[in-house]
Amino acid sequence: MTPFTEKVITIIQAIPEGRVMTYGGIARAAGSPRGARQVVRILHSMSRKHKLPWHRVVNVKGRIALSEDEDQSLQRLYLEGEGVEFKLDGSIDLREYGYEPEPEF
Repeated sequence: MTPFTEKVITIIQAIPEGRVMTYGGIARAAGSPRGARQVVRILHSMSRKHKLPWHRVVNVKGRIALSEDEDQSLQRLYLEGEGVEFKLDGSIDLREYGYEPEPEF
């Protein structure tokens, strides 16, 4: 496992309940500002194995990025269950619910 992958996993595991991070925010915190697509790959391939809270990761607009209706509904349900509120346009206010990890990552 690469150091970047290890950092991404650690960062995602640290996202607290009721908060979200963007793919790009995770990549930046892990030391690769242009690595958002790698974060997507890591989430897709390692969420189950590492028990990652995948539902706490959204796109830069504060929207659920999953394309399947069932997956979108499940992610929204999980987030709402943690107290995250969606705006009328379906986005999340990243200023209110966004999470910034400590620089130690």
